[in-house]
Amino acid sequence: MFTGSCFRFSFLCLLCCALYSQTDSETSYTWRLDLSGEGKIVADVELGAANIANMVGGSGVRREEVAKQEVMMDILLSTVTNHDGMWKKTSNENHCSLYGITHCQETYGQPTRNNRGILIESADLDDEVLDCGKAVNFTYYDHLVGIQNRASHLHIPEPEVANLFKKKSKKGSEIDIDSIERRLKKSKRDKPKSVEIYNQIANFWRIKGDTQASIECFRRALAVSPNNAEILLNLARVLFNLQYLDDAIFLTRRSLEVQPPDQNAWQQHFQLGEILKAYGHFQEAALHLRHVLELRPNHEPALAILKEMEAAPDSTVHVYTLLIIVFLVLAVLGWILSTLDASLAELQPDGSGHTTRNLNFKISRNGLKHRKPNT
Repeated sequence: MFTGSCFRFSFLCLLCCALYSQTDSETSYTWRLDLSGEGKIVADVELGAANIANMVGGSGVRREEVAKQEVMMDILLSTVTNHDGMWKKTSNENHCSLYGITHCQETYGQPTRNNRGILIESADLDDEVLDCGKAVNFTYYDHLVGIQNRASHLHIPEPEVANLFKKKSKKGSEIDIDSIERRLKKSKRDKPKSVEIYNQIANFWRIKGDTQASIECFRRALAVSPNNAEILLNLARVLFNLQYLDDAIFLTRRSLEVQPPDQNAWQQHFQLGEILKAYGHFQEAALHLRHVLELRPNHEPALAILKEMEAAPDSTVHVYTLLIIVFLVLAVLGWILSTLDASLAELQPDGSGHTTRNLNFKISRNGLKHRKPNT
């Protein structure tokens, strides 16, 4: 009897060792993703039991189903979310090792998700509006008149801004506006709160000529980064094109102040030269343009503006000179007229003037004659 008990105990020990040696990571999952329902993770007791039965008895759940559950759990465990509801995938090595690189590439070609994890259909991508979101309530530059009147500005296209989107390796290639728009939409989905993306979208609307949309994007960027020299310079150019010269000078000077010292500020000086020239301050404009030539030698636009100012007469000095000449002429004429009046009075014939002098002389003599001496 003791021998039978030992035999049964040894059999149970061997059975437990066999189960432990044959159990892999797939049998550890007792939860699965319900693909047929709402996509929730539900408990699956049968899957674990069937796995054990499959190891022992040889029939049960297919290994394919277990592999799928492995992939689903790997995707869920490698997805990180933050407090804003945005998520990102941190790893996809297991998925690609199970199904191969071809399947991974096909999977990545599927419709993308927005920042809340909702699938975006291709039709929705075409209808997506390229903007910078809801307009911000306040920036440090809202006191400028040109920004306050942003809703009533004219549309002024700036096709030359498209050069900012040219790749360095393709300087001679044509610029495809639709391609730029698609690229910006993708960048916005990847980085919905990037100041650099706001700046690029604003420049895109400058190409299109939508002044209000570009200013709103610049405002949103400045609300996050109020001392960004590039954004201030771009916004100043928009207001300069709209002839808000005071606002443009203010923003350009501000951009020059906050420009990092290790970066070349020739663009700020060049834009100040252009604005001051339009304002009529030629001497100050020439100073900035000459500084541009120091920072960027042989810059053709700066040289052209300097030659234009040197060839044209200074209208301000010309007006002041005319005023001084007119004043001097009037003063000389007044002096000549007063001198002529005095000369004419002296050259009058003996008449009323001579009689009046004799009468006054006789009255003075009679007064002296009849005056009694003091006693």
